[in-house]
Amino acid sequence: MTGTTETRPDDTAQAAPEGEVHETAHETARAISPRSGARLSVVQALYEMDISGKGVLDALAEFEAFWIGQEVDGIVHPKAETAFFRDLLRGTVEEQRAIDQKLDQALAQGWPLRRIEIVLRAILRAGAYELLFRPDVPAPAAISEYVDVAHSFYTADEPGLVNAVLDRVAREVRPGEMSAPKGGSNKGGSNKGGSNKGGSNKGGGKPGSGKPPAKKA
Repeated sequence: MTGTTETRPDDTAQAAPEGEVHETAHETARAISPRSGARLSVVQALYEMDISGKGVLDALAEFEAFWIGQEVDGIVHPKAETAFFRDLLRGTVEEQRAIDQKLDQALAQGWPLRRIEIVLRAILRAGAYELLFRPDVPAPAAISEYVDVAHSFYTADEPGLVNAVLDRVAREVRPGEMSAPKGGSNKGGSNKGGSNKGGSNKGGGKPGSGKPPAKKA
């Protein structure tokens, strides 16, 4: 597999005044790059698969037909690079055993991956897949992208947890790309060992609802 060098998209989304939310949602969707959109869609698809038991083929078909680039319930879902979306979703599921082992090692003792909230678990799995199996994507760029995805759903410590855990994975599997001292910056918040204390999932899709979580406004 080959790919182009990743760059982190500008964070241009801003809160809109009342009455302008619909327009801003379209602008935000356009501002997200196709690869960033693919990552967001993969996290949403993994969430739905986890709570509904759907298989990869069904999830791919549903998201490509009804979610990616579509407006659903007033939420505009960004466009996504189709081939990248398919590879991330298939790969994350097919390599889940290896991914989960790495994440369990990176998480704080006493907080195995199975105890992590569903959306956060999906973010960590997709991010770890890129670090382990997509060498064409620079490790720092992949980590930054999934921290951004976490910010789309959470407002508390969860983005910091994503940064810390994926940083540990990257330092093990791609040490040459990680130049900062070990245990470096924990952007976005502190590592709470995987707990979801003090933070709310703003995705809108509650576990068991069968509806993929949407980005927070």
